[in-house]
Amino acid sequence: MAVLENIRKRTTVLILIIGLALFAFVISGVFTSSNFGGEKVGSSVAEINGNEISIDEFRQKVETISRRTGPTTSSMQLVNQVWEREVRGSILSEQFDDLGIGIEQDQIVDFIKTSGYAQNPAFQNENGVFDPNIFKRTVADWKTNNPAQYDVWLQTEQEIIQLAKEQTYFNLVKAGVGATLKEGELDYRLANEKMDIKYVRVPFTSVADTTITVTKSEISAYIKEHKEEFKQDPARDIQFVYFEEKPSNTDDASVKETITKLLDDTIEYNSQTDQNDTLQGFRNTTDVSAFLDRNSDTKFDTIYKARKNLSAAVADTLMALKSGEIYGPYKDGGSYKVSKMVGRRANGSVKSSHILITYKGATRANPQITRTKEEAETKANELFKQVKNNVDGFAEYAKDNSDGPSAQQGGDLGYFQQGRLAEEFDTFIFSNPIGAIDLVETDFGYHIIRIVDKEDVVQIATLSREVVPSEETVNTLFTDATKFEMNTIDDETSFSDIAKKSEYVVRPVNKIKALDENLPGLSAQRNIVQWAFNDDTEVGDIKRFNINNGYAVVQLTGSYKEGVMSPEDASVTVLPRIRKERKAAQIIAANKGKSLEDIAKDNGITVSTASALTVKSPTIPGAGNEPVVVGIAYGMEENETSGLIEGNSGIFKIEITKRTPATELNNYSTYANTLKNNAANRVNSAVYKALKEAADIEDKRATFY
Repeated sequence: MAVLENIRKRTTVLILIIGLALFAFVISGVFTSSNFGGEKVGSSVAEINGNEISIDEFRQKVETISRRTGPTTSSMQLVNQVWEREVRGSILSEQFDDLGIGIEQDQIVDFIKTSGYAQNPAFQNENGVFDPNIFKRTVADWKTNNPAQYDVWLQTEQEIIQLAKEQTYFNLVKAGVGATLKEGELDYRLANEKMDIKYVRVPFTSVADTTITVTKSEISAYIKEHKEEFKQDPARDIQFVYFEEKPSNTDDASVKETITKLLDDTIEYNSQTDQNDTLQGFRNTTDVSAFLDRNSDTKFDTIYKARKNLSAAVADTLMALKSGEIYGPYKDGGSYKVSKMVGRRANGSVKSSHILITYKGATRANPQITRTKEEAETKANELFKQVKNNVDGFAEYAKDNSDGPSAQQGGDLGYFQQGRLAEEFDTFIFSNPIGAIDLVETDFGYHIIRIVDKEDVVQIATLSREVVPSEETVNTLFTDATKFEMNTIDDETSFSDIAKKSEYVVRPVNKIKALDENLPGLSAQRNIVQWAFNDDTEVGDIKRFNINNGYAVVQLTGSYKEGVMSPEDASVTVLPRIRKERKAAQIIAANKGKSLEDIAKDNGITVSTASALTVKSPTIPGAGNEPVVVGIAYGMEENETSGLIEGNSGIFKIEITKRTPATELNNYSTYANTLKNNAANRVNSAVYKALKEAADIEDKRATFY
């Protein structure tokens, strides 16, 4: 009894202890983070600034995200999603540790309140509002009764903690971002100070490319001076011949013949009765549904359809059939088909518009509607009189007055078959001609109805057989692919030559990266990429791969190591640049010291004008985007003439004919704040990009996936 009495005295303390313990395992990640201590098992999938990411943990996270996203996302897409998350987490965690950024329990709950996680119904009260207490009880229940869900939550919790830390970190950076009034004033002037210019432009195209000779050594020298621009990752070139598993002409003809035979009656011997039985064909069968169940790839569709719901290629033909008539065989969507008219309903589908005037208490009435039934009837009758006197204005009346969801469409309800609308509505539109208008009452309110159009609907039975590759075709395809593979391996003649002799199409794919998954013409073929990057695969090697719908015989044609691009690979980029430099020097040398008029005369061009140019919009009419030219103009005085300027499209010489200063403002804080906000909006992406570029990342994904 003494023990029980002591427990009673300490009830408040016990409740507090139990509550803290409950909160401890609910926000368990704060105390049991796997990021601290402990030896990681297995090999690493990456090393980021000296920190390894375990392949075992990585695979577990890929599996978790796979369960969330379902089968629509490919394996490499999942891997890449987890990779980006892990790299980001590792890089930013170093910053968090250096700055001592941590997240407390109440911060986690506050973060969840304002995030998408708060939309989880399991965390909401009866009013659909996030409730911290329900959240804690739900996670506690998962831990006790649903360990699998709880394990998923633990990973989600780590994501929440990471996101909360990121929010704190980036907010700290944003706090240091600003703009002075002087910067705001400059930004304002760059956008509003206008310049009118007179200019000549000698385009680079005036010097033919063929007159500029560039040697391989010059390309190499250029690459050496600009190494950062010409870095390359490991890459591979391949070429392949695709043997697609598709029906042959013989397969096509065979299916057509089979479906044609099913049209007419056949005689079949019945061993049980020792007599010949007549089996009705599709043309004469009295049970269409049973016949299609036995003989067709598609079953009998009993729904009556309008012309627009039939295959466009044969809709007109099918609609013209009489009852019992047959059309086909015809090819449609990879199948041979025969269609039979089973039934027709004249004017079986009606297009109508309506204006609904509803009232409080009517079926599905908007809760905001307060008018009584009597008031609704009075309004409907008044509106009906107006509509009858101005039928062409029906759509506008509907937009302005209708309480129905079709109001914004001018009351247009589209086409309906009988039995789909309210009984009174149905009766009117199917019993009256096109153009009829009337006021009809239903449980929804009062409808002013207009019959817009009517069309026939038909019931079509279709016998269908898909054209697929036969076993003989599949076997022949395998034989052809294998024979081509063996010939290209054994014969010293080139891959392309052998393919050409057999009239096969060779398709090249260049600069494949180690983590690529999709190959043009073959879609997702990760196994081919892995083979191309295998250390044992050499340039010239050939291999046949089984792929979806056939085979691919692949040859490795090129291999690129990590480092600086070769002159051959970089020439596409370097050649135009060197030519442009040479052309610029040539044009400048030929026109140095000349006036605008002399330059125009000597080069067969005209002196042009441009007005209202600003630094923020540096487009010169007739010349295009020229920020350097406009920037130099901004620093010139009125009536001043520039020297020769190298622009994007040619060599310029300009004269400022007029400057229009920007109107002075009393305060430039608005522009300063805009600069500050724009800079703050770039913080998240810019800061992370800079940290990632500075990080030492060793990517080993290609080893495991």
